[in-house]
Amino acid sequence: MKPGRILTLALALLGGAQTAAQAQAGSPWNNKQCAVVLTYDDAIDVDLDNALPALDSVKLRGTFYLIGSSPVVARRLNEWRQAAKRGHELGNHALFHPCDGSRPGRGFVTPDNDLSKYTVSRAVNEIRVTNTLLTAIDGKTARTFAYPCGDLKIGDVNFYDQLKNDFVAARGVTSGLQTPAQVNLDNINSYMINGQSGQQLIDLVKQAQQSHTLLVFLFHGVGGGHSLNVDLQAHRQLLRYLKAHEKDIWVAPMVEVATKIKGLQQVSSASKQ
Repeated sequence: MKPGRILTLALALLGGAQTAAQAQAGSPWNNKQCAVVLTYDDAIDVDLDNALPALDSVKLRGTFYLIGSSPVVARRLNEWRQAAKRGHELGNHALFHPCDGSRPGRGFVTPDNDLSKYTVSRAVNEIRVTNTLLTAIDGKTARTFAYPCGDLKIGDVNFYDQLKNDFVAARGVTSGLQTPAQVNLDNINSYMINGQSGQQLIDLVKQAQQSHTLLVFLFHGVGGGHSLNVDLQAHRQLLRYLKAHEKDIWVAPMVEVATKIKGLQQVSSASKQ
């Protein structure tokens, strides 16, 4: 290859590297390629027995969406309190985890916990009671909500509309990667995990890195404990990848990431006025 062509190629490669570096430096995700949030639902024993020790072993923090009435909350209160002290978020997953029993495939919904038979005020009051409980555990007032079963409405009413001042944001169950501008803080996308391999989980992270987007994982069982489950080894592989690439990936609880997004959206909105 001629010297002139070599120089041109070298300059092009250098320019590409600089462009990539500049893109990362201007990233909304704390100057990293993407943001990843690890969320765990339902306040079950494996959260404390498997998920939390795995996170703590690599010094990563997650969000645990607690059902206020869960016996695991009452029985292991101090362990939840200690988890919050280590920086994990205790999120709100309602008092009784009510789901809409009128929808297809909802045979598991009991009459007492059928969201379709709730009034909006009952749903709102139970969620606020759960916030009071969580504050008594962790002493914090800023947190996020997760819709039980991903159900947003009672009849035609979005019940969360009355709770926007009680939370930083709410997590839903619709999958998708999003930029800060695309995120709906009233219903943040997440990927429900059930049986995926460690490599599949890592591939999702790589997609977020390439697209500079937010990726939210929704876990239930970790190594058992729930019909929706991820293998311990697969979960461990994901955490090791996140830890090994933490200079490129911002891993934080939902409340911190949502607070960042809210600030970015407010600045963007103000600049357009």
